[in-house]
Amino acid sequence: MTMISEPASFLQVRRSQPRSVQGSVSSSAVKSRVYVAMLAFACVYLAIAGRLVHLAQMDVAPANAWISAQDAIAASRPDLIDRNGEILATDIKTASLYAEPRRILDVDEAVEGLIRVLPDLNEDIVRRRLSSGAGFVWLQREITPKQAETIHNLGLPGVGFLSESQRFYPGGPTAGHIVGSVNVDNQGLAGIEKFIDDSWLSDLQSLGFASDRSMEPVRLSVDLRVQHVVRDELVKAMERYRAIAAAGIVLDAKTGEVVAMSSLPDYDPNDRAQALEKDRLNRATGGVFEMGSVFKTFTTAMALDSGAVSINDSFDATRPIRAGGRTISDFHGKNRILSVPEIFIYSSNIGTAKMMLATGVARQQEFMERLHLTKRLKTELPENAAPLLPPKWNELAAMTISFGHGISVTPMQTAVAAAALVNGGKLLPPTFQPRTQEEVEALEKQVISPEVSRVMRYLFRLNVLSGSGKRADVPGYTVGGKTGTAEKIENGKYVSNKRRNSFLSAFPMDDPRYVVLVVIDEPKPEREGIGATAGLNTAPVTGAIIRRAAPMLGVMPRFSQGDEPIEISY
Repeated sequence: MTMISEPASFLQVRRSQPRSVQGSVSSSAVKSRVYVAMLAFACVYLAIAGRLVHLAQMDVAPANAWISAQDAIAASRPDLIDRNGEILATDIKTASLYAEPRRILDVDEAVEGLIRVLPDLNEDIVRRRLSSGAGFVWLQREITPKQAETIHNLGLPGVGFLSESQRFYPGGPTAGHIVGSVNVDNQGLAGIEKFIDDSWLSDLQSLGFASDRSMEPVRLSVDLRVQHVVRDELVKAMERYRAIAAAGIVLDAKTGEVVAMSSLPDYDPNDRAQALEKDRLNRATGGVFEMGSVFKTFTTAMALDSGAVSINDSFDATRPIRAGGRTISDFHGKNRILSVPEIFIYSSNIGTAKMMLATGVARQQEFMERLHLTKRLKTELPENAAPLLPPKWNELAAMTISFGHGISVTPMQTAVAAAALVNGGKLLPPTFQPRTQEEVEALEKQVISPEVSRVMRYLFRLNVLSGSGKRADVPGYTVGGKTGTAEKIENGKYVSNKRRNSFLSAFPMDDPRYVVLVVIDEPKPEREGIGATAGLNTAPVTGAIIRRAAPMLGVMPRFSQGDEPIEISY
Protein backbone atom coordinates (compact mmCIF):
# COMPACT_ATOMS: atom_id res chain seq x y z
CA MET A 1 0.00 0.00 0.00
CA THR A 2 2.91 2.21 0.66
CA MET A 3 4.05 1.87 -2.91
CA ILE A 4 0.61 2.74 -4.22
CA SER A 5 0.19 5.84 -2.09
CA GLU A 6 3.50 7.35 -2.99
CA PRO A 7 2.84 7.66 -6.68
CA ALA A 8 -0.47 9.32 -5.94
CA SER A 9 1.17 11.92 -3.82
CA PHE A 10 3.85 12.44 -6.40
CA LEU A 11 1.36 12.88 -9.12
CA GLN A 12 -0.64 15.36 -7.07
CA VAL A 13 2.45 17.41 -6.52
CA ARG A 14 3.44 17.43 -10.14
CA ARG A 15 -0.06 18.43 -11.23
CA SER A 16 -0.21 21.30 -8.83
CA GLN A 17 2.96 22.92 -10.05
CA PRO A 18 1.85 23.60 -13.65
CA ARG A 19 -1.36 25.33 -12.39
CA SER A 20 0.66 27.86 -10.42
CA VAL A 21 2.85 28.74 -13.37
CA GLN A 22 -0.17 29.01 -15.69
CA GLY A 23 -1.96 31.47 -13.34
CA SER A 24 1.12 33.69 -13.20
CA VAL A 25 1.39 33.82 -16.97
CA SER A 26 -2.36 34.65 -17.40
CA SER A 27 -2.25 37.60 -14.98
CA SER A 28 0.70 39.17 -16.74
CA ALA A 29 -1.04 38.94 -20.12
CA VAL A 30 -4.17 40.63 -18.78
CA LYS A 31 -2.16 43.53 -17.42
CA SER A 32 -0.43 43.96 -20.73
CA ARG A 33 -3.72 44.08 -22.58
CA VAL A 34 -5.03 46.73 -20.16
CA TYR A 35 -1.97 48.88 -20.72
CA VAL A 36 -2.31 48.53 -24.47
CA ALA A 37 -5.97 49.52 -24.30
CA MET A 38 -5.18 52.51 -22.09
CA LEU A 39 -2.49 53.58 -24.49
CA ALA A 40 -4.87 53.23 -27.43
CA PHE A 41 -7.51 55.33 -25.72
CA ALA A 42 -4.90 57.91 -24.82
CA CYS A 43 -3.82 58.11 -28.44
CA VAL A 44 -7.41 58.47 -29.59
CA TYR A 45 -8.04 61.25 -27.10
CA LEU A 46 -4.81 62.97 -28.07
CA ALA A 47 -5.80 62.75 -31.72
CA ILE A 48 -9.24 64.18 -30.98
CA ALA A 49 -7.74 66.92 -28.86
CA GLY A 50 -5.24 67.75 -31.58
CA ARG A 51 -8.01 67.93 -34.16
CA LEU A 52 -10.09 70.17 -31.96
CA VAL A 53 -7.15 72.52 -31.45
CA HIS A 54 -6.57 72.56 -35.19
CA LEU A 55 -10.20 73.28 -35.91
CA ALA A 56 -10.27 75.98 -33.26
CA GLN A 57 -7.30 77.66 -34.88
CA MET A 58 -9.02 77.48 -38.25
CA ASP A 59 -12.22 79.01 -36.83
CA VAL A 60 -10.56 82.14 -35.46
CA ALA A 61 -10.25 83.97 -38.76
CA PRO A 62 -13.68 83.04 -40.15
CA ALA A 63 -15.41 83.94 -36.89
CA ASN A 64 -13.71 87.29 -36.67
CA ALA A 65 -14.33 88.00 -40.34
CA TRP A 66 -17.98 86.96 -40.00
CA ILE A 67 -18.50 89.25 -37.02
CA SER A 68 -16.78 92.12 -38.84
CA ALA A 69 -18.93 91.60 -41.93
CA GLN A 70 -22.08 91.31 -39.85
CA ASP A 71 -21.30 94.56 -38.04
CA ALA A 72 -20.65 96.33 -41.32
CA ILE A 73 -24.05 95.46 -42.78
CA ALA A 74 -26.22 95.41 -39.67
CA ALA A 75 -26.51 99.20 -39.38
CA SER A 76 -30.12 100.22 -39.83
CA ARG A 77 -31.52 103.53 -41.06
CA PRO A 78 -34.62 105.44 -40.05
CA ASP A 79 -37.63 105.41 -42.34
CA LEU A 80 -38.22 108.53 -44.42
CA ILE A 81 -41.87 109.60 -44.49
CA ASP A 82 -43.70 112.45 -46.16
CA ARG A 83 -45.68 115.10 -44.31
CA ASN A 84 -48.72 112.78 -44.19
CA GLY A 85 -46.82 109.72 -42.93
CA GLU A 86 -46.46 107.94 -46.27
CA ILE A 87 -43.23 105.91 -46.46
CA LEU A 88 -40.62 107.26 -48.87
CA ALA A 89 -37.75 104.99 -47.80
CA THR A 90 -37.46 102.01 -45.45
CA ASP A 91 -35.17 99.08 -44.60
CA ILE A 92 -35.91 95.52 -45.65
CA LYS A 93 -33.96 92.37 -44.88
CA THR A 94 -32.09 90.63 -47.65
CA ALA A 95 -29.46 87.87 -47.93
CA SER A 96 -25.85 88.25 -49.01
CA LEU A 97 -23.67 85.33 -50.08
CA TYR A 98 -20.26 84.69 -48.52
CA ALA A 99 -17.73 81.87 -48.36
CA GLU A 100 -15.08 80.57 -45.96
CA PRO A 101 -12.47 79.23 -48.41
CA ARG A 102 -10.69 77.18 -45.71
CA ARG A 103 -13.79 75.04 -45.39
CA ILE A 104 -14.36 74.51 -49.11
CA LEU A 105 -13.91 70.80 -49.86
CA ASP A 106 -14.21 70.91 -53.64
CA VAL A 107 -13.55 74.28 -55.29
CA ASP A 108 -14.60 73.10 -58.75
CA GLU A 109 -17.92 71.82 -57.44
CA ALA A 110 -18.57 75.05 -55.55
CA VAL A 111 -17.70 77.25 -58.52
CA GLU A 112 -19.87 75.23 -60.89
CA GLY A 113 -22.87 75.35 -58.55
CA LEU A 114 -22.60 79.06 -57.80
CA ILE A 115 -22.16 80.09 -61.43
CA ARG A 116 -25.18 78.01 -62.36
CA VAL A 117 -27.36 79.95 -59.92
CA LEU A 118 -25.64 83.34 -60.34
CA PRO A 119 -24.51 83.49 -63.97
CA ASP A 120 -23.49 87.15 -63.65
CA LEU A 121 -20.63 86.20 -61.33
CA ASN A 122 -17.15 86.21 -62.85
CA GLU A 123 -16.02 82.58 -62.78
CA ASP A 124 -12.31 83.39 -62.58
CA ILE A 125 -12.79 85.77 -59.68
CA VAL A 126 -14.99 83.31 -57.79
CA ARG A 127 -12.49 80.50 -58.31
CA ARG A 128 -9.63 82.70 -57.14
CA ARG A 129 -11.51 83.72 -54.02
CA LEU A 130 -12.57 80.19 -53.12
CA SER A 131 -8.98 78.94 -53.59
CA SER A 132 -7.44 81.74 -51.54
CA GLY A 133 -7.55 79.93 -48.20
CA ALA A 134 -8.89 83.11 -46.61
CA GLY A 135 -11.15 83.08 -43.61
CA PHE A 136 -13.99 85.07 -45.20
CA VAL A 137 -14.83 86.46 -48.65
CA TRP A 138 -17.92 88.08 -50.12
CA LEU A 139 -19.31 86.41 -53.22
CA GLN A 140 -22.50 88.41 -53.95
CA ARG A 141 -24.33 91.08 -52.00
CA GLU A 142 -28.11 91.36 -51.95
CA ILE A 143 -29.31 88.21 -53.69
CA THR A 144 -32.96 87.29 -54.12
CA PRO A 145 -34.74 84.83 -51.80
CA LYS A 146 -35.08 82.37 -54.67
CA GLN A 147 -31.36 82.52 -55.40
CA ALA A 148 -30.55 82.04 -51.71
CA GLU A 149 -32.83 79.00 -51.51
CA THR A 150 -31.32 77.42 -54.62
CA ILE A 151 -27.76 77.90 -53.37
CA HIS A 152 -28.73 76.57 -49.95
CA ASN A 153 -30.10 73.41 -51.54
CA LEU A 154 -26.75 72.79 -53.22
CA GLY A 155 -25.35 71.93 -49.79
CA LEU A 156 -21.93 73.47 -50.40
CA PRO A 157 -19.71 73.35 -47.29
CA GLY A 158 -18.11 76.69 -46.48
CA VAL A 159 -20.79 78.73 -48.31
CA GLY A 160 -23.32 80.68 -46.27
CA PHE A 161 -25.54 83.74 -46.02
CA LEU A 162 -25.66 86.87 -43.91
CA SER A 163 -28.87 88.83 -43.41
CA GLU A 164 -28.41 92.56 -44.00
CA SER A 165 -30.49 95.72 -44.27
CA GLN A 166 -31.26 96.87 -47.79
CA ARG A 167 -32.83 100.25 -48.51
CA PHE A 168 -36.14 100.12 -50.33
CA TYR A 169 -37.96 103.05 -51.92
CA PRO A 170 -41.64 102.17 -52.47
CA GLY A 171 -42.25 105.14 -54.77
CA GLY A 172 -39.34 104.34 -57.06
CA PRO A 173 -38.29 107.47 -58.96
CA THR A 174 -41.22 109.60 -57.73
CA ALA A 175 -39.10 111.45 -55.15
CA GLY A 176 -35.70 110.08 -56.13
CA HIS A 177 -33.82 113.38 -56.16
CA ILE A 178 -35.21 114.31 -52.75
CA VAL A 179 -34.65 111.09 -50.79
CA GLY A 180 -31.37 110.34 -52.59
CA SER A 181 -29.77 106.91 -52.41
CA VAL A 182 -27.43 104.68 -50.38
CA ASN A 183 -24.56 102.37 -51.26
CA VAL A 184 -24.42 98.62 -50.79
CA ASP A 185 -23.44 99.11 -47.14
CA ASN A 186 -26.55 101.23 -46.52
CA GLN A 187 -24.59 104.48 -46.28
CA GLY A 188 -26.12 107.66 -47.71
CA LEU A 189 -24.75 108.87 -51.03
CA ALA A 190 -27.11 111.67 -52.02
CA GLY A 191 -30.22 113.60 -51.07
CA ILE A 192 -31.80 113.39 -47.63
CA GLU A 193 -30.11 110.02 -47.09
CA LYS A 194 -26.69 111.67 -47.13
CA PHE A 195 -27.95 114.62 -45.08
CA ILE A 196 -29.05 112.23 -42.32
CA ASP A 197 -25.67 110.47 -42.34
CA ASP A 198 -23.74 113.74 -42.20
CA SER A 199 -25.98 115.18 -39.49
CA TRP A 200 -26.10 112.36 -36.95
CA LEU A 201 -26.57 108.83 -38.25
CA SER A 202 -22.92 108.11 -39.11
CA ASP A 203 -21.91 109.11 -35.59
CA LEU A 204 -24.45 106.70 -34.11
CA GLN A 205 -23.25 103.93 -36.40
CA SER A 206 -19.61 104.49 -35.47
CA LEU A 207 -20.53 104.18 -31.80
CA GLY A 208 -22.53 101.00 -32.42
CA PHE A 209 -25.91 102.52 -31.56
CA ALA A 210 -27.53 102.00 -34.95
CA SER A 211 -27.24 98.23 -35.37
CA ASP A 212 -30.54 96.39 -35.64
CA ARG A 213 -32.32 99.18 -33.79
CA SER A 214 -35.65 100.68 -34.75
CA MET A 215 -35.37 104.44 -35.02
CA GLU A 216 -37.91 107.20 -35.14
CA PRO A 217 -38.82 107.99 -38.76
CA VAL A 218 -37.60 111.21 -40.31
CA ARG A 219 -40.54 113.29 -41.50
CA LEU A 220 -40.13 115.48 -44.58
CA SER A 221 -42.12 118.49 -45.73
CA VAL A 222 -42.81 116.77 -49.05
CA ASP A 223 -46.37 115.77 -49.89
CA LEU A 224 -46.10 112.53 -51.85
CA ARG A 225 -49.43 113.18 -53.61
CA VAL A 226 -48.30 116.57 -54.91
CA GLN A 227 -44.88 115.15 -55.71
CA HIS A 228 -46.55 112.57 -57.95
CA VAL A 229 -48.61 115.27 -59.67
CA VAL A 230 -45.55 117.42 -60.42
CA ARG A 231 -43.54 114.53 -61.79
CA ASP A 232 -46.46 113.18 -63.81
CA GLU A 233 -47.12 116.53 -65.47
CA LEU A 234 -43.42 117.00 -66.25
CA VAL A 235 -43.23 113.53 -67.81
CA LYS A 236 -46.22 114.31 -70.02
CA ALA A 237 -44.77 117.72 -70.90
CA MET A 238 -41.46 116.23 -72.00
CA GLU A 239 -43.31 113.84 -74.27
CA ARG A 240 -45.70 116.47 -75.62
CA TYR A 241 -43.00 119.05 -76.34
CA ARG A 242 -40.17 116.57 -77.05
CA ALA A 243 -37.98 118.27 -74.46
CA ILE A 244 -34.64 116.98 -73.18
CA ALA A 245 -35.20 117.83 -69.51
CA ALA A 246 -37.64 119.46 -67.09
CA ALA A 247 -37.89 120.57 -63.48
CA GLY A 248 -40.72 121.56 -61.17
CA ILE A 249 -40.97 122.99 -57.65
CA VAL A 250 -43.89 123.61 -55.30
CA LEU A 251 -42.83 125.79 -52.36
CA ASP A 252 -44.87 126.92 -49.36
CA ALA A 253 -44.52 130.70 -49.61
CA LYS A 254 -45.35 131.24 -45.93
CA THR A 255 -42.98 128.70 -44.38
CA GLY A 256 -40.29 127.97 -47.00
CA GLU A 257 -41.16 124.25 -46.92
CA VAL A 258 -40.58 122.33 -50.15
CA VAL A 259 -43.84 120.51 -50.84
CA ALA A 260 -42.68 118.94 -54.11
CA MET A 261 -39.57 118.99 -56.28
CA SER A 262 -38.91 116.97 -59.41
CA SER A 263 -36.15 116.97 -61.98
CA LEU A 264 -36.26 114.91 -65.17
CA PRO A 265 -34.63 112.72 -66.30
CA ASP A 266 -34.65 111.29 -62.79
CA TYR A 267 -33.62 107.90 -61.43
CA ASP A 268 -34.99 105.06 -59.37
CA PRO A 269 -33.00 104.98 -56.10
CA ASN A 270 -33.63 101.23 -55.97
CA ASP A 271 -31.24 101.01 -58.94
CA ARG A 272 -28.03 102.73 -57.84
CA ALA A 273 -26.46 102.54 -61.29
CA GLN A 274 -28.98 105.02 -62.69
CA ALA A 275 -27.87 107.71 -60.25
CA LEU A 276 -24.41 107.74 -61.84
CA GLU A 277 -25.67 108.76 -65.28
CA LYS A 278 -24.79 112.40 -65.90
CA ASP A 279 -28.12 113.37 -67.49
CA ARG A 280 -29.98 112.43 -64.30
CA LEU A 281 -28.57 115.25 -62.16
CA ASN A 282 -30.87 117.21 -59.87
CA ARG A 283 -31.49 120.32 -61.95
CA ALA A 284 -33.73 121.93 -59.35
CA THR A 285 -30.95 122.53 -56.82
CA GLY A 286 -27.81 121.19 -58.46
CA GLY A 287 -27.98 122.96 -61.83
CA VAL A 288 -27.62 126.66 -62.65
CA PHE A 289 -29.30 128.27 -65.63
CA GLU A 290 -30.12 131.63 -67.15
CA MET A 291 -33.77 131.93 -66.17
CA GLY A 292 -34.71 134.48 -68.81
CA SER A 293 -37.64 136.82 -68.40
CA VAL A 294 -38.74 135.52 -65.01
CA PHE A 295 -35.89 137.71 -63.74
CA LYS A 296 -37.93 140.72 -64.79
CA THR A 297 -39.95 139.96 -61.68
CA PHE A 298 -36.93 140.74 -59.51
CA THR A 299 -35.97 143.81 -61.54
CA THR A 300 -39.48 145.23 -61.25
CA ALA A 301 -39.59 144.58 -57.50
CA MET A 302 -36.15 146.17 -57.11
CA ALA A 303 -37.15 149.29 -59.02
CA LEU A 304 -40.39 149.71 -57.09
CA ASP A 305 -38.78 149.02 -53.71
CA SER A 306 -36.00 151.52 -54.36
CA GLY A 307 -38.52 154.34 -54.80
CA ALA A 308 -36.88 155.37 -58.06
CA VAL A 309 -39.79 153.89 -60.02
CA SER A 310 -43.51 153.77 -59.26
CA ILE A 311 -46.23 151.69 -60.83
CA ASN A 312 -47.56 154.86 -62.52
CA ASP A 313 -44.29 155.48 -64.40
CA SER A 314 -43.74 154.81 -68.08
CA PHE A 315 -40.64 154.16 -70.18
CA ASP A 316 -39.93 154.62 -73.86
CA ALA A 317 -39.64 151.25 -75.62
CA THR A 318 -39.90 152.53 -79.18
CA ARG A 319 -36.28 151.83 -80.12
CA PRO A 320 -33.69 149.18 -79.15
CA ILE A 321 -30.91 150.08 -76.74
CA ARG A 322 -27.32 150.06 -77.99
CA ALA A 323 -24.72 149.42 -75.28
CA GLY A 324 -21.22 147.97 -75.31
CA GLY A 325 -21.50 147.00 -78.93
CA ARG A 326 -24.70 145.05 -78.31
CA THR A 327 -28.34 145.68 -79.10
CA ILE A 328 -31.14 145.10 -76.60
CA SER A 329 -34.50 144.71 -78.31
CA ASP A 330 -37.93 143.23 -77.58
CA PHE A 331 -39.12 139.84 -78.85
CA HIS A 332 -42.59 141.16 -79.72
CA GLY A 333 -42.03 144.86 -79.32
CA LYS A 334 -44.93 147.33 -79.08
CA ASN A 335 -42.67 150.13 -80.33
CA ARG A 336 -44.18 152.71 -78.02
CA ILE A 337 -44.03 154.08 -74.51
CA LEU A 338 -45.00 151.42 -71.98
CA SER A 339 -46.24 151.72 -68.44
CA VAL A 340 -44.68 149.57 -65.71
CA PRO A 341 -47.54 147.02 -65.83
CA GLU A 342 -47.28 146.89 -69.63
CA ILE A 343 -43.52 146.33 -69.43
CA PHE A 344 -44.25 143.40 -67.16
CA ILE A 345 -47.08 141.73 -69.09
CA TYR A 346 -45.51 142.35 -72.51
CA SER A 347 -42.13 141.23 -71.16
CA SER A 348 -40.26 144.19 -72.61
CA ASN A 349 -36.48 143.88 -72.44
CA ILE A 350 -36.08 147.55 -73.31
CA GLY A 351 -38.47 148.78 -70.65
CA THR A 352 -36.98 146.46 -68.00
CA ALA A 353 -33.43 147.56 -68.77
CA LYS A 354 -34.50 151.21 -68.45
CA MET A 355 -36.10 150.53 -65.07
CA MET A 356 -32.78 149.04 -63.97
CA LEU A 357 -30.90 152.07 -65.22
CA ALA A 358 -33.27 154.31 -63.28
CA THR A 359 -32.43 152.32 -60.16
CA GLY A 360 -28.67 151.93 -60.62
CA VAL A 361 -26.13 149.14 -60.99
CA ALA A 362 -25.07 149.19 -57.34
CA ARG A 363 -28.66 148.94 -56.19
CA GLN A 364 -29.26 145.97 -58.50
CA GLN A 365 -26.27 144.10 -57.16
CA GLU A 366 -27.31 144.79 -53.57
CA PHE A 367 -30.88 143.67 -54.26
CA MET A 368 -29.78 140.42 -55.88
CA GLU A 369 -27.63 139.73 -52.84
CA ARG A 370 -30.59 140.54 -50.60
CA LEU A 371 -32.67 137.89 -52.36
CA HIS A 372 -29.81 135.39 -52.00
CA LEU A 373 -29.39 135.11 -55.77
CA THR A 374 -25.63 135.71 -55.79
CA LYS A 375 -24.44 132.97 -53.42
CA ARG A 376 -24.98 129.28 -52.91
CA LEU A 377 -28.38 128.48 -51.42
CA LYS A 378 -28.07 125.88 -48.67
CA THR A 379 -30.69 123.19 -48.17
CA GLU A 380 -30.67 119.76 -46.55
CA LEU A 381 -29.71 118.33 -49.92
CA PRO A 382 -25.97 118.19 -50.59
CA GLU A 383 -26.65 118.93 -54.27
CA ASN A 384 -26.64 122.74 -54.17
CA ALA A 385 -24.90 124.59 -56.99
CA ALA A 386 -23.37 128.05 -56.70
CA PRO A 387 -24.68 130.71 -59.11
CA LEU A 388 -22.59 131.95 -62.02
CA LEU A 389 -22.13 135.70 -61.91
CA PRO A 390 -20.75 138.07 -64.56
CA PRO A 391 -16.97 138.62 -64.32
CA LYS A 392 -17.62 142.37 -64.33
CA TRP A 393 -20.88 143.67 -62.96
CA ASN A 394 -20.86 146.79 -65.14
CA GLU A 395 -23.73 148.64 -66.76
CA LEU A 396 -23.98 146.30 -69.76
CA ALA A 397 -24.00 143.25 -67.48
CA ALA A 398 -26.59 144.90 -65.26
CA MET A 399 -28.90 145.56 -68.23
CA THR A 400 -28.74 141.94 -69.44
CA ILE A 401 -29.17 140.64 -65.88
CA SER A 402 -32.31 142.74 -65.56
CA PHE A 403 -34.09 140.45 -68.04
CA GLY A 404 -32.40 137.20 -67.05
CA HIS A 405 -29.22 136.92 -69.13
CA GLY A 406 -25.66 137.02 -67.88
CA ILE A 407 -26.45 135.41 -64.53
CA SER A 408 -27.21 131.74 -63.86
CA VAL A 409 -28.98 130.51 -60.73
CA THR A 410 -30.72 127.35 -59.60
CA PRO A 411 -34.48 126.99 -60.06
CA MET A 412 -34.77 126.63 -56.27
CA GLN A 413 -33.14 130.03 -55.79
CA THR A 414 -35.62 131.51 -58.23
CA ALA A 415 -38.61 130.00 -56.42
CA VAL A 416 -37.37 131.09 -52.97
CA ALA A 417 -36.77 134.67 -54.11
CA ALA A 418 -40.20 134.79 -55.77
CA ALA A 419 -41.87 133.60 -52.57
CA ALA A 420 -40.47 136.65 -50.78
CA LEU A 421 -41.93 138.95 -53.44
CA VAL A 422 -45.49 137.66 -53.01
CA ASN A 423 -45.73 136.68 -49.33
CA GLY A 424 -45.43 140.19 -47.93
CA GLY A 425 -41.73 140.64 -48.55
CA LYS A 426 -40.26 138.01 -46.19
CA LEU A 427 -37.38 135.87 -47.40
CA LEU A 428 -37.25 132.36 -45.91
CA PRO A 429 -34.54 129.74 -46.52
CA PRO A 430 -36.03 126.62 -48.09
CA THR A 431 -36.30 123.38 -46.15
CA PHE A 432 -37.25 119.78 -46.86
CA GLN A 433 -38.33 119.26 -43.25
CA PRO A 434 -41.47 120.51 -41.49
CA ARG A 435 -41.06 123.97 -39.98
CA THR A 436 -42.98 125.39 -37.02
CA GLN A 437 -44.38 128.90 -36.92
CA GLU A 438 -41.82 129.80 -34.25
CA GLU A 439 -39.04 128.69 -36.57
CA VAL A 440 -40.55 130.70 -39.41
CA GLU A 441 -40.63 133.86 -37.33
CA ALA A 442 -37.04 133.34 -36.23
CA LEU A 443 -35.76 132.79 -39.78
CA GLU A 444 -37.76 135.22 -41.93
CA LYS A 445 -36.08 138.37 -43.17
CA GLN A 446 -37.90 141.37 -44.61
CA VAL A 447 -36.41 142.08 -48.05
CA ILE A 448 -39.07 144.30 -49.65
CA SER A 449 -41.91 146.33 -48.22
CA PRO A 450 -45.41 144.80 -47.89
CA GLU A 451 -46.69 147.54 -50.27
CA VAL A 452 -44.29 146.47 -53.03
CA SER A 453 -45.27 142.83 -52.41
CA ARG A 454 -48.92 143.76 -53.00
CA VAL A 455 -47.97 145.44 -56.29
CA MET A 456 -46.06 142.34 -57.37
CA ARG A 457 -49.08 140.15 -56.64
CA TYR A 458 -51.17 142.49 -58.78
CA LEU A 459 -48.68 142.28 -61.67
CA PHE A 460 -48.48 138.50 -61.40
CA ARG A 461 -52.24 138.19 -61.62
CA LEU A 462 -52.49 140.77 -64.39
CA ASN A 463 -50.00 138.80 -66.49
CA VAL A 464 -52.15 135.67 -66.30
CA LEU A 465 -55.32 137.61 -67.13
CA SER A 466 -53.93 139.79 -69.92
CA GLY A 467 -50.35 138.78 -70.67
CA SER A 468 -48.25 135.80 -71.66
CA GLY A 469 -49.42 133.62 -68.77
CA LYS A 470 -53.05 133.18 -69.87
CA ARG A 471 -52.70 129.43 -70.34
CA ALA A 472 -51.75 129.00 -66.69
CA ASP A 473 -55.07 130.27 -65.40
CA VAL A 474 -57.14 127.85 -63.31
CA PRO A 475 -60.73 128.92 -62.60
CA GLY A 476 -61.27 129.55 -58.91
CA TYR A 477 -57.62 129.76 -57.91
CA THR A 478 -56.51 133.28 -59.01
CA VAL A 479 -53.19 132.11 -60.41
CA GLY A 480 -50.51 134.70 -61.13
CA GLY A 481 -47.11 134.37 -62.74
CA LYS A 482 -44.39 135.38 -65.16
CA THR A 483 -43.11 133.57 -68.24
CA GLY A 484 -39.47 133.24 -69.20
CA THR A 485 -38.00 132.15 -72.52
CA ALA A 486 -34.20 132.08 -72.47
CA GLU A 487 -32.12 131.25 -75.51
CA LYS A 488 -29.37 128.74 -74.78
CA ILE A 489 -25.68 129.36 -75.34
CA GLU A 490 -23.61 127.22 -77.70
CA ASN A 491 -19.97 127.98 -78.47
CA GLY A 492 -20.25 131.26 -76.62
CA LYS A 493 -23.24 132.51 -78.62
CA TYR A 494 -26.99 132.53 -78.07
CA VAL A 495 -28.86 130.27 -80.46
CA SER A 496 -32.46 131.03 -81.37
CA ASN A 497 -33.60 127.45 -81.97
CA LYS A 498 -32.79 126.13 -78.48
CA ARG A 499 -34.54 127.55 -75.46
CA ARG A 500 -35.01 126.91 -71.79
CA ASN A 501 -38.53 127.98 -70.88
CA SER A 502 -39.94 128.66 -67.44
CA PHE A 503 -43.06 129.84 -65.68
CA LEU A 504 -42.83 131.33 -62.20
CA SER A 505 -46.22 131.45 -60.48
CA ALA A 506 -48.07 131.67 -57.19
CA PHE A 507 -51.62 131.04 -55.98
CA PRO A 508 -54.05 132.22 -54.72
CA MET A 509 -52.85 135.73 -55.53
CA ASP A 510 -54.99 137.54 -52.96
CA ASP A 511 -53.06 135.68 -50.23
CA PRO A 512 -50.39 133.52 -51.89
CA ARG A 513 -49.76 130.22 -50.16
CA TYR A 514 -47.72 128.33 -52.75
CA VAL A 515 -45.12 129.20 -55.38
CA VAL A 516 -44.94 126.90 -58.41
CA LEU A 517 -42.01 126.97 -60.82
CA VAL A 518 -41.82 124.89 -64.00
CA VAL A 519 -38.76 124.73 -66.27
CA ILE A 520 -38.66 122.86 -69.59
CA ASP A 521 -35.38 122.45 -71.46
CA GLU A 522 -35.45 122.69 -75.26
CA PRO A 523 -39.18 122.25 -75.85
CA LYS A 524 -40.31 121.86 -79.44
CA PRO A 525 -43.53 123.27 -80.92
CA GLU A 526 -46.51 121.15 -79.97
CA ARG A 527 -47.57 121.14 -83.58
CA GLU A 528 -46.31 122.62 -86.80
CA GLY A 529 -47.05 126.27 -87.37
CA ILE A 530 -46.92 127.47 -83.76
CA GLY A 531 -44.07 128.64 -81.56
CA ALA A 532 -42.39 127.11 -78.55
CA THR A 533 -42.35 130.02 -76.12
CA ALA A 534 -42.99 129.65 -72.40
CA GLY A 535 -46.55 130.87 -72.71
CA LEU A 536 -47.30 127.88 -74.96
CA ASN A 537 -45.74 125.14 -72.84
CA THR A 538 -44.57 125.93 -69.30
CA ALA A 539 -47.66 128.05 -68.56
CA PRO A 540 -50.20 125.30 -69.33
CA VAL A 541 -48.07 122.73 -67.49
CA THR A 542 -48.10 124.99 -64.42
CA GLY A 543 -51.86 125.36 -64.70
CA ALA A 544 -52.26 121.57 -64.86
CA ILE A 545 -50.15 121.12 -61.72
CA ILE A 546 -52.15 123.72 -59.79
CA ARG A 547 -55.47 122.29 -60.97
CA ARG A 548 -54.58 118.85 -59.63
CA ALA A 549 -52.53 119.78 -56.56
CA ALA A 550 -54.51 122.67 -55.07
CA PRO A 551 -57.37 120.50 -53.71
CA MET A 552 -54.80 118.13 -52.16
CA LEU A 553 -53.19 121.08 -50.41
CA GLY A 554 -56.50 122.21 -48.96
CA VAL A 555 -56.82 125.34 -51.10
CA MET A 556 -60.50 125.72 -51.85
CA PRO A 557 -61.56 127.32 -55.15
CA ARG A 558 -63.45 130.61 -55.15
CA PHE A 559 -65.41 131.57 -58.23
CA SER A 560 -66.79 134.97 -57.23
CA GLN A 561 -63.90 137.12 -58.43
CA GLY A 562 -61.66 134.65 -60.20
CA ASP A 563 -61.75 136.58 -63.46
CA GLU A 564 -60.77 139.96 -62.04
CA PRO A 565 -57.35 141.26 -61.03
CA ILE A 566 -56.93 141.82 -57.31
CA GLU A 567 -57.15 145.37 -56.06
CA ILE A 568 -54.14 147.13 -54.61
CA SER A 569 -53.43 150.53 -53.15
CA TYR A 570 -50.33 152.55 -53.99
